[in-house]
Amino acid sequence: MRDISHKVKSLRIATARATLLTSPSLIDKIKRQEVPKGDPLPVARVAAIQAAKNTASIIPYCHPLPIDYVRVDFDLKPDRVEIDVQVKAIYKTGVEMEAMTAASVAALTIYDMLKVFDESMAIVDVKLLSKKGGKSDFKSSENKTYTAAVLTISDSVSKGKNLDESGRIIVTALEEQNLKIVEFRTVSDDPSEIQASLIEFADKMRVDVIITTGGTGIGPRDNTPEVMSKVVDREMPGIAEAARAYGQERMPKAMLSRARSGVRGKTLIINFPGSPGGVREGIDALFPHVLHVFHILGGGGHDKSTHHHLGSH
Repeated sequence: MRDISHKVKSLRIATARATLLTSPSLIDKIKRQEVPKGDPLPVARVAAIQAAKNTASIIPYCHPLPIDYVRVDFDLKPDRVEIDVQVKAIYKTGVEMEAMTAASVAALTIYDMLKVFDESMAIVDVKLLSKKGGKSDFKSSENKTYTAAVLTISDSVSKGKNLDESGRIIVTALEEQNLKIVEFRTVSDDPSEIQASLIEFADKMRVDVIITTGGTGIGPRDNTPEVMSKVVDREMPGIAEAARAYGQERMPKAMLSRARSGVRGKTLIINFPGSPGGVREGIDALFPHVLHVFHILGGGGHDKSTHHHLGSH
């Protein structure tokens, strides 16, 4: 199975359709409820729901996931039954296979209950109609390349005593997210050095994103959060909270981080811990979705079409 432990949970939605060809006379028999085994549609609906919930037991590489909602709709046309299945889950991976498996099993259930009447019946199509959720939605809607600066805050790294592994991890990860790195700098834990670099990046260089690593703990030289309170115009606590919550599920010590985030002008500033693992988790937790902040800063507002409710049809 693929490793999805680094992914964040989000609302995933998929809709699939299966098509069963049959004779017009049999369609009429279904409508008049003259099938000896009973009405096949309610039975097929239950079968589809069960199939969606058990897809991981049938398809080897599917991950077990918590299904939140399954809807099954039948459309009786003159020579066919179209079965549409929508599946929703809040999880790390999509639900396309769950929707397609459910639609397939519903069609097979109807076939099984009607085969005695029509030997020419055929399931002619099973296809995915739509899917939403995950990073692919964001990437397909955001085309701009944003600029970024990376600031490593460490006495030992600035003096050449330690290698800057965390800073280089951030640079590589941001480049993979299609951000253009315009500055990569190391400073000591001295508050004046940190503050001067952040203001230079935001006010003079006008970069879109500044990522810092280091100085977010409670050690005697951990000054990054205090500097942030002087630099940002508006704090965005939800960003730091999301990164901490993500890290907490993987490393209990993440609760000790005092990392902060906010905007100065139109520059987003995010603090990451100094550890390589902490910065990897920060990138996985926040990107690319955090870049939506620039749409908001530009007066774009929230896209209502991206908000879904589990019980909506």
